[in-house]
Amino acid sequence: MQELHVDLGNISYDIKIAKGLRHTIGTEIKNIFNGRKIALITDENVDKYYGSETEKSLKNQGFDVRKIVLQAGEKTKSFNSLMTLYNEFIDFNLTRSDLIITMGGGVIGDLGGFAAATYLRGIKFVQFPTSLLAQVDSSVGGKVAVDLEKGKNLVGAFYHPSLVIIDSEMLDTLPDRVFNDGMGEVIKYGLIDDKELFNKLYNAGGRNDVMKIIDDVIHTCCDIKRIVVEKDEKDTGLRMILNFGHTIGHAIEKYYNFEKYTHGEAISIGMYEITKISEEKGLTEKGTADRIKNILVKYDLPYDVKIDNKEEIIDTISLDKKNLNNVLNLIVLDKIGSCRIIKESRQFFIK
Repeated sequence: MQELHVDLGNISYDIKIAKGLRHTIGTEIKNIFNGRKIALITDENVDKYYGSETEKSLKNQGFDVRKIVLQAGEKTKSFNSLMTLYNEFIDFNLTRSDLIITMGGGVIGDLGGFAAATYLRGIKFVQFPTSLLAQVDSSVGGKVAVDLEKGKNLVGAFYHPSLVIIDSEMLDTLPDRVFNDGMGEVIKYGLIDDKELFNKLYNAGGRNDVMKIIDDVIHTCCDIKRIVVEKDEKDTGLRMILNFGHTIGHAIEKYYNFEKYTHGEAISIGMYEITKISEEKGLTEKGTADRIKNILVKYDLPYDVKIDNKEEIIDTISLDKKNLNNVLNLIVLDKIGSCRIIKESRQFFIK
C-alpha cells in the first residue's frame, strides 16, 4: 500500500492507494469511524460492479448502511439530485455523528461531498473514487460542488474528506473512453509540474502500459495535488495551476450541454487550445502545443473543436470562478513541466 498524508491541521487526512483495497473497505472505515450509520452514495454503473460487495463489507463490520444509487453522468451533479440525497438522509435519520461514503467518479464525489458539507451544516465523509479522473484529481483537495445551468461547479464549498481510499484494480472495469477521460487529468499533471511523468506517458504504448505502473502514476498525481493544496487550500493563488485547460474546457462542456465531451476530453481540448494561443503570444516554448496534440492522440483524446459561436464560449469563460474583477487568472505553460498564472481579459481568446 502507498500512503500520502494531506497536512491541513485539524482537517488533515490520509490517501491510501493499493490494488484490491476495496476488499477491506469495511476494516478501513472501522479504523477511522466509530459511529453506526453510513450513507453509501454511488451511481448505476459503479453499483453494478461494486455496490453489493462494498455494502456487504461495511455491514460485516457492524455498520447500518443505506445505499443510494443515482443515475450516472454529469447531469446528476444538480440541485435535483442534491434534494434526493437530503431526503434519503432524512429518511435514514442520518445525524452529524454518522458518515457518508461517495463511491464513484468525479460527479458522485463532488455531489456527495457537497451534500456532506451542507447537510446538518456538515457531516464526515470518505471519498472512495472509482474512475481514474477521480482517483488522480477530484477526490483529493476538498473541492465539492454542484452545477448550475449557466456553468460547472458554480455552487460549491471547500470540505475535505476524512479519508481517501483508492483501489486501482477498479479501473479494470472502466470502458476505454472513461479511462482515457482520466488520462486527460493525468497528462495535465505532467504538463504543469512533472516532465518525467509526461515523458513516461508520451513514450508508453497506451492503456496497458499505463496500467503496469498505475499505482505510481496515481501516487505521483495525488502527491503533486497534496503539495499544492497544503500551500493554498482555498484556491487563491498557487492552486489555480491545477485548473490548466479547465477555463476553456468547462466552457466547451457547457456549450455542448455536457453531452458531447466528457470532462477529461473537454480539458484536453482546453490544454491544447490555450497552449496554441500562448505559443502564438510568445509565452510558451515553441513546439509545446504539438507535443500536447501528439500525446492526446495517443490516448484517443480530442485536441481541437470547431465552434461557430465563439462569442458564446467567451461569455461562458467570463463566468469562470478564476475571473476576479473582470480579470481572468489563466494558467499557461512556460514549457512542459513548468507553468505560471497570468492575468488577462477575455480579449486573450480573441484573435
